[in-house]
Amino acid sequence: MSSPLTHFDAEGQAHMVDVAGKDVTHRVARAAGRIRMRPETFELIRSGSAKKGDVLGVARIAAIQGAKRTADLIPLCHPLPITRVAVDFELDETAHAVICTAQVETLGRTGVEMEALTAVQIGLLTIYDMCKAADRGMVMEQIRVLEKQGGKSGAWVAEI
Repeated sequence: MSSPLTHFDAEGQAHMVDVAGKDVTHRVARAAGRIRMRPETFELIRSGSAKKGDVLGVARIAAIQGAKRTADLIPLCHPLPITRVAVDFELDETAHAVICTAQVETLGRTGVEMEALTAVQIGLLTIYDMCKAADRGMVMEQIRVLEKQGGKSGAWVAEI
């Protein structure tokens, strides 16, 4: 009986999945997550008055870099020729949270869900790093894939 976990061979050993037989297709993944914080910290970000500068501008660049370096961070990810990374931030005043959404695209044999997730997490970690002097209690949460397109399995959209 084979395992549904593709990163293990028949003997249970970790391996990089062979994608040589897959078709090259346009693949897209979108992921999101958020970081909650104290109202005062949220206001520092919104007003652009954080001591370290433009928090969201730096976080956007970090998120893009994170997507590009995913294969260096996740041991069994394939290095991919990413064709596009778009990162957006939304300020949720009610929750005192910053929502990060990343869309990653490639023409390749495997999907870019891990790159989109990494972009979101690195973007949120950068916000934490830049604001931790004001608020060490920030919480990163709800990090997940929202949708993916391309490949043999086609499109998938999160239910919630």
